[in-house]
Amino acid sequence: YAMHNHGKLTRRAFMAATGGTLVRIGLPGVFVKLMDMENKALAAERRPDGRPRIPPGQHAVKALPNMGGIPAPDDAGHWELAISGEVAYPRILKIQDLMALESIDITCDVHCVTGWTLLDSRWRGIQMTTLMDLVKVKDSARFVIFEAAGDYSSNIPLSEARKDNVIIAHGYAGGDLPQIHGAPVRGLVPDRYFYKSVKW
Repeated sequence: YAMHNHGKLTRRAFMAATGGTLVRIGLPGVFVKLMDMENKALAAERRPDGRPRIPPGQHAVKALPNMGGIPAPDDAGHWELAISGEVAYPRILKIQDLMALESIDITCDVHCVTGWTLLDSRWRGIQMTTLMDLVKVKDSARFVIFEAAGDYSSNIPLSEARKDNVIIAHGYAGGDLPQIHGAPVRGLVPDRYFYKSVKW
């Protein structure tokens, strides 16, 4: 895949280049980036595993960008989470069922293939391991597939889903998760690029 423009690779172009299903993605507004000196200082920092906090080619931003997409209806009362597939006990959870499960708070860095990184973002939600224990994932399972509004989907290996920092998030930055970022809940997979963190 050759990129003929001088700008950064867009998320749509990335999905096309990697053979993914094309999804119409709006990028409203302008990303508010950190100053170059701030960004360079942060880029020099390391994660506990030794990797740079800001991956090569990324630029830190001050707030979580609205990545667009096709939102689900803004009616949490009729929202459901269906868990099926290679599980012993398929379940359909209403929002009140989900919120009754134990939640945790995490602080993590988020990276997007469009070139931005948000450091120290704060989230609250239910760990994927809690949901997997609830439905008893079978030994034959290998991947978790997230399906959302607008026929958007993404998948991660089961080993990734079992990490402590992978959650179904219902809170962001100390408050409820905003509608533009996926309310009532969204997936959050911090160690993968953000298109894996499916919303709605």
